[in-house]
Amino acid sequence: MIRNTKSELAAMSRLFSSAVFRDMARNARSGLFRRLLDEAGLASLCDHTATVGDAFDRAFSVLKVAGQRDEYIYRSAVSHKILMGTHTLRTASMLTEFRAGTCKADLVILNGTATVYEIKSERDSLTRLANQVANYRKVFAKVNVIASEDHVEGVLATVSEDIGVVCLSKRYRISTEREGVNQPERVCPETVFESLRSAEAVAILRALGRDIPQLPNTLLHGALRSIFASLDPATLHREMVRTLKRTRNLTPLVELVDQLPESLQAAAISIPLKRAEHVKLIEAVGTPLYKAMAWS
Repeated sequence: MIRNTKSELAAMSRLFSSAVFRDMARNARSGLFRRLLDEAGLASLCDHTATVGDAFDRAFSVLKVAGQRDEYIYRSAVSHKILMGTHTLRTASMLTEFRAGTCKADLVILNGTATVYEIKSERDSLTRLANQVANYRKVFAKVNVIASEDHVEGVLATVSEDIGVVCLSKRYRISTEREGVNQPERVCPETVFESLRSAEAVAILRALGRDIPQLPNTLLHGALRSIFASLDPATLHREMVRTLKRTRNLTPLVELVDQLPESLQAAAISIPLKRAEHVKLIEAVGTPLYKAMAWS
């Protein structure tokens, strides 16, 4: 069994960064990808017929081994096994790095409700978990923590019984240790407001039959926040889910995701690209690896 060095594993992790992904989408090539390929020692692990996509898949297969997994591996697991396994991109949406109070949620799935997944990989500590969960409760009806096997016991001891605990096993399987409770009535309308784009906040109020004050932008934010504060939490949460599913719709990404290797599909869902960049990204991923070795 080949053991990768820390520097090689770090380079493999960086392959799945937004910098590499966007570089390929803009230019149909990436000098950063080529440099990381060298640092990761990946070319020697792929055969002569391999493409850039095959190299990503090879890196992913190394990183998903327990003990070497980073946040991207966990996001991919949730994307494939829950978002695209239980739901579809046409019926559900996924948000990443979504603001919730003083925290940013790792990953949120919107279907009939809003479920947040806080990732605690082998590389993470549980120091901030209690504060993160307290903030997520104010915005999302259902809170889950997805953790490595080594963290599950600590997570169960840290969070209350309404919080779901999900384990990503050493064999890359997801199991539910405790089901999260769906409680839309507990959200804080003012915190929800601060999480939204201005246009989304206005759309929610209009859907709920509220008038939008005709005020300059300097005063409008405070006025809208006051209106949100008066809303029923469960009613607001329901309309928030409807609105975000429309404004953060994933349907336009279905064709792109279908043409990418499985290892890159989570990136495609979470890293915004212009429609025109999809073609260049697909071209880059399909490039023979020996040709990509000349990218600069």
